[in-house]
Amino acid sequence: MADYRMVEHIPDLIQPEEYEQHPEGRLVRISIRVDGGGVQVLGDAFRPEVLERLLETLGPDAIEQMLCG
Repeated sequence: MADYRMVEHIPDLIQPEEYEQHPEGRLVRISIRVDGGGVQVLGDAFRPEVLERLLETLGPDAIEQMLCG
């Protein structure tokens, strides 16, 4: 199981104006970046438990997470 770390900022991949277009809350958006430091997978979802399960299947050492509200 990955170590969850709270951070102050993660870029939004879903914008507030998209909320009405997805009333069932099923939208999940993923961004994958590769650079000299490795692979970075960013995710955003209306339902965090869906995104957490997806990220955990990748087998990371840590998952950074932020509180929103």
